[in-house]
Amino acid sequence: MKRRLLLSLALVGAATAAFAIAAPRSAPRANTNAQIDYAGFQSLAGEVRAYRAKRLVTLAQFQAMARQPNTIILDARSAEAYRQGHIDGAINLSLTDFTAASLRATIRDPNTRILIYCNNNFENNAPPVVLKSVQLALNIQMFINLYGYGYRNVYELGDVVNFDDPSVRWVKG
Repeated sequence: MKRRLLLSLALVGAATAAFAIAAPRSAPRANTNAQIDYAGFQSLAGEVRAYRAKRLVTLAQFQAMARQPNTIILDARSAEAYRQGHIDGAINLSLTDFTAASLRATIRDPNTRILIYCNNNFENNAPPVVLKSVQLALNIQMFINLYGYGYRNVYELGDVVNFDDPSVRWVKG
């Protein structure tokens, strides 16, 4: 009896495995949302890569540029992180709120020089600038988004600094 049950279970298992191997696999489901274009994002990110590399600046360059007319420092972290601390003079527009309209309202002139930074520019790794995974640093997403919305006069802080260094001009919330 036991032997017959084991044999039956083995036959059922073998039949199931054979069916799984022989059964046609369905093709991966295509993205049917025309408002999401991953291939377009990949293309845009590739285009931005070389452009961004030429727009990384030192802290001294960043601070000198910040004092010039028609220049803003854009902090795209959350409103709460911004309230807890930011570079002096920075304005806040959270990356999750980037739209053509919100950017136009925040940066009235598309030729404005935009200086950007994010958590990964700070060695402190303490609130409000806790490090992100290097591949997901906000600088990358922010630069791609600004470029994609037509803002080309963007420069990124390329240095890693300490927000307790007076030259950073960090404002604690």
